[in-house]
Amino acid sequence: MQNIKLYGVAAAVALAFAGSFASAQAQTTPNAAPSAPRAADHKMKKADEERIEADYKADKARCDGMKGNAKDVCVKEAKGKEKVAKAELDAKYDPSERNQRKVLEAKADSQYDVAKEKCDDMKGNEKSACEKDAKAEHERAKADMKRSASTGASRAPSSTSTRTTGSAK
Repeated sequence: MQNIKLYGVAAAVALAFAGSFASAQAQTTPNAAPSAPRAADHKMKKADEERIEADYKADKARCDGMKGNAKDVCVKEAKGKEKVAKAELDAKYDPSERNQRKVLEAKADSQYDVAKEKCDDMKGNEKSACEKDAKAEHERAKADMKRSASTGASRAPSSTSTRTTGSAK
């Protein structure tokens, strides 16, 4: 338990240091070389990564007092939260379409993993129906991602020909 508190304090100190470093860097070198902001960004990203890891360890430690499937669900939730946070961090520092898609994928996969784990408490037809519902929801989320990616990626008309069939004389 002391390690969790220590990680939390270390993460807070790292974030405070990174924030003060970035503001000091911005104040002292307004015309700095292009590599200076990247170094500050790298340090801030590293601090964010350490915070995410500390949060995951704390969330997972909360699961230690649980037993059975409740513990399994808790661990899946902690892992899912970590994966989503890492994907969001990547998207924050590189806001590309690919990274935005990875955030959505991480959220969908996390929800699916937790839902499947919750189904383990059930038996027979109820468990089967629960698993089918979880899979259907996951497939729906993946289809929504594909649909939004295809509509957002290109708004230009398709390259297929618009000629009519049959002979025109």
